[in-house]
Amino acid sequence: MASDASDVAPGNQDELKKELEKLRAENEALKKRTSKGLSIRVSEKGAVSVYGLGRFPTTLYKEQWLRLLDMAEDIRSFIQENATQLKSKDDKAPAKPAE
Repeated sequence: MASDASDVAPGNQDELKKELEKLRAENEALKKRTSKGLSIRVSEKGAVSVYGLGRFPTTLYKEQWLRLLDMAEDIRSFIQENATQLKSKDDKAPAKPAE
């Protein structure tokens, strides 16, 4: 039979309230972290997979992610410098010229 908070000793009630507050804070942190539509998981082979960037997850081993993250500023600069040549996912292919 399930018990409610009134069945719990007063000392335990404080502990339960603290635990509930902690879980709520963790839940909010998780919601904020995945609010961009991205999620991170450990793959079956022990790699890091990022879901939500495209149709399939982007999966790299931890050393690869760390090398890539070390290049974050270089990648941002490259994107800025080549912005006119780069397409966005939402960009449509140029129309074929009429023959």
